[in-house]
Amino acid sequence: MAVVLTASACDASGSTHAGTTAAATRTAHPMPASRPALTKQEALTQIARYSEINNEANATRDRALLSTIEDGALYAMSVSEYKETEGLPASERTPYKPWAYDTTSAKLYIPRFTAGQQHWFAAALSSQKSKAPSRIAVFAEHPKDKRWEMESVVDLDSTTLPNVALDQDGYATAVAANGTNQLAAGADVLRAAVIDNFATAGTTTGTKVFAPTTASKRQIQVHDQTVRQYGDKGTSVFAGTANHYPDAYALKTADGGALILFAHMHTQTDAVANPGLQINPGKDDRAWLHDIPRSSIRYTFVCTDAATVPVKAAPARLLGYTCARTDASGPPAASGPATRA
Repeated sequence: MAVVLTASACDASGSTHAGTTAAATRTAHPMPASRPALTKQEALTQIARYSEINNEANATRDRALLSTIEDGALYAMSVSEYKETEGLPASERTPYKPWAYDTTSAKLYIPRFTAGQQHWFAAALSSQKSKAPSRIAVFAEHPKDKRWEMESVVDLDSTTLPNVALDQDGYATAVAANGTNQLAAGADVLRAAVIDNFATAGTTTGTKVFAPTTASKRQIQVHDQTVRQYGDKGTSVFAGTANHYPDAYALKTADGGALILFAHMHTQTDAVANPGLQINPGKDDRAWLHDIPRSSIRYTFVCTDAATVPVKAAPARLLGYTCARTDASGPPAASGPATRA
């Protein structure tokens, strides 16, 4: 059976410039006023709305309805779950159980923005009443559609949340996720390091960018176990691929660093070592591979990630990641007797 990597199975800014004092006759321009993206109650309302519509969409795998509350990497991951379910016979599908995020325990991280800036907020959430939040979600406003949509959600390995800096009114500060010299690493560096954890067990950049955490160790373990799964009968290789979800979101932390939420994509290519061998797809691959034995299979994964980054040159900490297989393809194995790889 081919090994697949899923969340359950495997699994700023701007600089300041010193200058001379302006002439006395020159009028200083006031800084643009910033306002919270939305109020705390409005944020809780959006979280509750998400839960309600998500249940309705999931019950019938309604992609159009789901698209009214999800976008980006999260929507791609959710649709892949729909497709995986549809590849199973009805008797093997797990009955859907409604759920909801607990708004009473939610921790809100709402930044202030000036006119013209994209509005978004993050929230630490729990899907169980009276349980500490263990995932972080990002909601972004889509003014054209006049609605808020969840862009990503990351399962954390701990209920100890990152120490996001809040002002005296309880609002957060958004910082640049890339292109700043005020952080030890930006989202693009983190993304490349995560892919390296899968591709090389972190030997190129992963273990240099990230301090050892449960999440980073798990990615390296996925690499180590997967590349050995077929022994001498086949190979498994991880690699990066074109990322369709480059948006990243960053919040200032109390130590001056940042919590960065981003997405990445990677592939896993399994291949037989010799003619006459074949890879038999598992039932979770049925929607893509239709139970047809293959000589090689290329899986594509979309993942969301969360990491904290310090101000000075020091390792970042990967707090968690969530992955979903979004595609699988490969040439059928040659006809005739074959041995499973």
